Amino acid sequence: MHLNAMASLALSSVVALCGASQVVMAAPTASIPTTHLAVVQPEPDITGVWERDPFPFGDDDETVLAPPPGGGPELNEPYASQWKALQEKRQALLKAGTPLVDASTQCLPEGTPGIMEAIYPIQILQNKGQITVLAELFMQTRRIYMNAKFPEADDLPPSYYGFSSATWEGNVLVVKTRGIQESVKFYDIPHSDAMIVTERYQLIGEEKLRIDVSMDDPDYLKKPYTFTWEYKRNHAYRIPEYVCDHRLDVINADGTVSFGGAN
Repeated sequence: MHLNAMASLALSSVVALCGASQVVMAAPTASIPTTHLAVVQPEPDITGVWERDPFPFGDDDETVLAPPPGGGPELNEPYASQWKALQEKRQALLKAGTPLVDASTQCLPEGTPGIMEAIYPIQILQNKGQITVLAELFMQTRRIYMNAKFPEADDLPPSYYGFSSATWEGNVLVVKTRGIQESVKFYDIPHSDAMIVTERYQLIGEEKLRIDVSMDDPDYLKKPYTFTWEYKRNHAYRIPEYVCDHRLDVINADGTVSFGGAN
């Protein structure tokens, strides 16, 4: 082949390669618009020691029966009349100095929702799969499982705190509890084993927490019994040991309580 022809062929090959390279280089690059990226918001932090605010258990007259929150329940009959009669009996015996025995004087757990009333401070521990509530009173422990499926009714034995499952709905923690045993009576309010307690936890300030509670049991309640509790976070408080051992209370045969001496 003539020298000029060979040079011409080589030049054509270089041009062809360069052209292919330019086509590849010019191909558009896909990009993801930043406006469509999902922004994951952190869950509100409810960890800490919480005490009721305002504190409702201060200098109240100890001869007056504490009223239930939210004005009390609207019960169906005959439960409404029975509950009213029991409250009147409690008040009369309390004023006489021999109060009627209750779960507290028997050192029994408060159950749900009573543990959240925080007569003494409570501590909330927030982990990825579980929220744990520790109460100073009687050193109680309540476990709330995140996004947990409720067991079937036959696999859900009644208990003091029931089975609690929680989900985050935005910045609100929604907790539903089932399986609370019938002996657990918040302010003596009767209920069936089908009762559902729903709590909605929401921070309403940097150090303030609100829980909206709803107790739903059509067999006993005309409508859901609702009320609200508010708390403030106490960074300095350490929950001490609180063992209930009947050192001061004497439970009499007639179901009343009197004060005895320490053993």
